[in-house]
Amino acid sequence: AARLRDRFIFKIVPMLNPDGVINGNYRTGLAGNDLNRKWRNPSRELHPTIFHMKAMMARMRDERGVALFLDFHGHSVKKNIFIYGCDSSYWDNGHGVNHESREEPKAMHSRLFPAQLDAVCPMFSYEDCRFHVKRRKENSGRVVCWREFTNNSYTLESTFGGGDKDHA
Repeated sequence: AARLRDRFIFKIVPMLNPDGVINGNYRTGLAGNDLNRKWRNPSRELHPTIFHMKAMMARMRDERGVALFLDFHGHSVKKNIFIYGCDSSYWDNGHGVNHESREEPKAMHSRLFPAQLDAVCPMFSYEDCRFHVKRRKENSGRVVCWREFTNNSYTLESTFGGGDKDHA
């Protein structure tokens, strides 16, 4: 832990939709928008937390780079803890806009971090991980951050309902 703190700056943002959560929502803000689908072009007025988070990340990218983006979600259907990542084969799929400062990701790169988690965490399930970049996800935090900030951009999903028999 000390070596990590010596080498990296950690920016931990506990919640990007506090106005929605206070009213019982876990995906939407008070404007009624799913904030995880507003990352490509967030409005300063309607999606201020996403707007300012992206501005902070752009400054970090330009000053020292972004090593990892990890968005934590709860999953209401699937069991275990798993990751959604972005496979390099989707880099030039014609649906997203890649920032000019970004280099094309290397094949299989997106699978390294989940494989490491699988090796050290009994509740983590590599078998449940997916690395597709579906068109309907192009505005999500994971995909936008992958295209604009870092090759290591993931959504870490944790089950609402416990692990299966292999990951309990």
